[in-house]
Amino acid sequence: MSRDELAVMNGSKCILQLRGVRPFLSDKYDLTQHPNFKYTADYDKKYTFDIEKYLNRRMKLKKDEVFDVVEV
Repeated sequence: MSRDELAVMNGSKCILQLRGVRPFLSDKYDLTQHPNFKYTADYDKKYTFDIEKYLNRRMKLKKDEVFDVVEV
């Protein structure tokens, strides 16, 4: 397909490129029909991955907690 043909390609189609096979045109898969769709953030916002929470691994000290400072 040329760039022009790709630009006007039907929205329900996609081009799949798999190792060992020439690229081919296929129908798009409806993700909402997958059995595990209910575990995605598109289904329920509680499954949204929070990168800030994941990266914030700093130890939080409590007000009266005792700790030792070690100089390296």
